[in-house]
Amino acid sequence: MLIAFLDLYLDYKLVLKRLKFITTTKLIMLDLKGITYQPQTSDKEILKNLNFKVHESEIILICGDSGSGKTTLLEIISGLIKPQKGKISWKNKNLSCRQRRWFCGVVFQFPERYFIGTTVGKELKIGHKFLREKSIEIVLQKVGLDGINLTMPPEQLSGGQQRRLAVAVQLLRNPSIILLDEPTAGLDWSMKNDIKNLILNLKDKNTIIIVTHEPALFEGIPCKMFLLERGNIKKCSKENHE
Repeated sequence: MLIAFLDLYLDYKLVLKRLKFITTTKLIMLDLKGITYQPQTSDKEILKNLNFKVHESEIILICGDSGSGKTTLLEIISGLIKPQKGKISWKNKNLSCRQRRWFCGVVFQFPERYFIGTTVGKELKIGHKFLREKSIEIVLQKVGLDGINLTMPPEQLSGGQQRRLAVAVQLLRNPSIILLDEPTAGLDWSMKNDIKNLILNLKDKNTIIIVTHEPALFEGIPCKMFLLERGNIKKCSKENHE
């Protein structure tokens, strides 16, 4: 009787241990395998057999020197360019460039240069046949632009507000992953802190990859930091935590 009870108790402990592992282990959402890319205008590969995994709701910082391929990597992830070799999967499903363009929300460096809407409201609605006002209201609140004048031209916004608007435009597409290319470029210190607060507001519900040459600016944001150099990516020993 005692032996049977001990066996039952041990089985119970094993089940609890497995359940704890399942609940604390984040799923691999994005998986890059063997990515190799060489531009037609170059005689060498920018990315060489690159392997990279991103887990659910993670914030990833990718650092590297100018010309190391950081923006190219974002363009490959988002399906804007096609690598010569390698596969990219989302939740263990291989995706084409076209499919990746649908599920990625990309905010490139200096996104305000690409605004084409004559007002903030029109910029938010570009690409949508129908968009509920409530959806716009929710997204603007999420990026800290609630109460903004929708009839105002985007160029009249501050630099930080323009970056927030660019993120809002992407969030309205309901992307599975957000890609930010040098989101603090060209901003003064107060506006850079504005962008940091925006990322903190988004971190719990979004998987985010940030390319930057200023990793110190993101101190205090819980994230994993990677270095891209010589065509490959490696995890830095230092990680940011709250």
